[in-house]
Amino acid sequence: MLNKKALYLLSVVSLAFIIYVVYYNFVYDPQAAGFLSHKTNLKRPLQIPVWLNVMYFHVIFACLAMGSGIINFSSSLFERSRKFHRINGYVYFVSVFLVSLTSGYMAPYATGGKLTSIPFNLLNMIWPGMTVIALYHIKKRDIIRHRNWMFRSYAFCFTNLFIHLISLLCHHAFGLAYKTSYILGVYGSITLLLILPSLVLARKKRLFI
Repeated sequence: MLNKKALYLLSVVSLAFIIYVVYYNFVYDPQAAGFLSHKTNLKRPLQIPVWLNVMYFHVIFACLAMGSGIINFSSSLFERSRKFHRINGYVYFVSVFLVSLTSGYMAPYATGGKLTSIPFNLLNMIWPGMTVIALYHIKKRDIIRHRNWMFRSYAFCFTNLFIHLISLLCHHAFGLAYKTSYILGVYGSITLLLILPSLVLARKKRLFI
């Protein structure tokens, strides 16, 4: 489990991002007008009502994955109720698969075309794959490997955050076109989220208790 300092920091970031995502997608811009304005020259027609419903579903379960995931890193909750930890783990597991499933529908319409739809589809296999590996290890009662693979899996809850941070930096700081910035954001996010957890786990004596 994460130590108190790491858990607190990650909880604050996760909660803040969940609040932002819910507000932005359901209150500020529920029709996703700003995001959809960048989707030009699509290879197939975009059925906006269907896309929006899938996007809402995607957002809800992405937030659920982020929330349930961080809760299960709490050692105190784990010690108080292992049954809750197990049930909440399955909530995370199902949420990850539903997020990946809805992402698979939206990938062909991603800003940047095939240059972004391909890595999104790869991610839709990698993320559930890591989660299955984590589940496999806990079934084998290997808590250490389960924890490490859950940590790797949970990192991908921040994919959207990293994409937008990188794309905003490229677009506003370096003046690149939005489409180019978004493509770089997708590749940069996936690359970082594959590498960073392993670097952090190398210092796990300071991170976990």
